[in-house]
Amino acid sequence: MKLIDATFFHQPTLELAKKLLGKYIVHEHNSGLLVGKIVEVEAYMGAEDKAAHSFGNRRTKRTEVMFGEPGLIYTYQMHTHTLINVVAGVEGTPNAILIRAVEPIEGLEQMKEFRNDLPMKQWTNGPGKLTKALGITMEYYGKKWTEKPLYITEGVELPSISTGPRIGIDNSGDAVHYPYRFWETDNPYVSKMR
Repeated sequence: MKLIDATFFHQPTLELAKKLLGKYIVHEHNSGLLVGKIVEVEAYMGAEDKAAHSFGNRRTKRTEVMFGEPGLIYTYQMHTHTLINVVAGVEGTPNAILIRAVEPIEGLEQMKEFRNDLPMKQWTNGPGKLTKALGITMEYYGKKWTEKPLYITEGVELPSISTGPRIGIDNSGDAVHYPYRFWETDNPYVSKMR
């Protein structure tokens, strides 16, 4: 698996979101190599996007990394879950792409243990689930997606990509309708079909 080049992240956010599909997230965890193919993402367009943490250029301890260079890791906590993002756009423009779902590829026994023996389809079909399955914690906040032990590699070409509105952002006005969610059509690990 060839590590993705840093220049890959220097493209418009919505284009980058689509091009992340089919790439692999690799975590060299102390329990072994854990790999998932990215099958679902959501883009958040920063200052103008009411659903983004950085809407209105909101700059807090949590959102600070979003103002950095593209290709940084943005982790945050929601309830008991860690969620993971790719910082996107140009530096100073706080865009991010949430990784919503991955398809388990390698390290299946460890993922099964991390996910408490749930059925395989439920291991990684959601943003909080996939971080648990891949052993990803808040410690990666601000790191680069191009550096070990957590990184993105080249992947596979997907036959078909679907587009639609994002999920779980009902209190964000018109932004609830923006077609900024992208997923591999008919992949069983996508978090929610619609």
